[in-house]
Amino acid sequence: MKKILITGSSGFIGSALKLKLSSIGYEILEFNTKVGNISDKNIFNGYQTEGIAYVFHLAAKTYVPDSWTDTFDFYNTNVIGTENVLEFCRRKEIPLTFVSSYLYGQPEKLPISESHIIVPNNPYAHSKYLAEQLCEFYAKEFGVNTVIIRPFNAYGVGQSGKFLIPSVIRQAIAGDEIKVKDLTPRRDYIYIDDLIDALVLTMRSLKRFSVYNIGSGYSVSVKDVIDTVQSILGTDKKVIADNIIRKNEINDVIADISKAKKELGWYPSLTFYDGIKRMIEYELGISHAGSANTN
Repeated sequence: MKKILITGSSGFIGSALKLKLSSIGYEILEFNTKVGNISDKNIFNGYQTEGIAYVFHLAAKTYVPDSWTDTFDFYNTNVIGTENVLEFCRRKEIPLTFVSSYLYGQPEKLPISESHIIVPNNPYAHSKYLAEQLCEFYAKEFGVNTVIIRPFNAYGVGQSGKFLIPSVIRQAIAGDEIKVKDLTPRRDYIYIDDLIDALVLTMRSLKRFSVYNIGSGYSVSVKDVIDTVQSILGTDKKVIADNIIRKNEINDVIADISKAKKELGWYPSLTFYDGIKRMIEYELGISHAGSANTN
């Protein structure tokens, strides 16, 4: 049985990836905050590393609003932590998939391809960009085979209530009204199961270095999210928008996913409606055996 190391194994994506890989026969070694701090230079000393065939590096600080006030921890975790993982992979000659983020800023055109200019517009995105540069350097100079995945807006069962979709669902189920900051921004949402399928496929890559967008290929507004949730629940609760525009807000993003389709053989399988339906069923206690994340 092949061993796979997942850093960030207790996070939203990491938990789902762990379940998926375990279900198809891999032995999972986990690294998360209970094990230690990924930015510690000696973090892998004494760690059981024999027989590891692949590494998925997901350990990161990710909540964008916090990155403006907790800047040091974001750079320390996301950049120095990635350097530690890359150095480990170099020493052990292990290929790597690095989960990055949306890095394109205000798009010049839609859909957005991987060759679009990189314009990080918050400290979180900038830390991920610096980590990507480290990955590319280690791939080209040290021979660490690396795949970078740039997920657009992942959502699904198990996501923190701090994020838009879980917040809207919980308000629609249990609240008297639904409050959001702004109804207009549009995002390309990718359901967690489809993202996990893409990650698993990266293990087949034979390229020294490659980058892939992972999204749905279409965008949904905050208003669309609320309308979809209320349609599935059969509710018609009052919607209150504070009309608060976040710093460096982006109005619309759509991922060009043609490269992932062509080179990884990956296609998103779940519609936005069906993804929201799965989340609502979970919140209401209705089991859904097909979900990758059952936490």
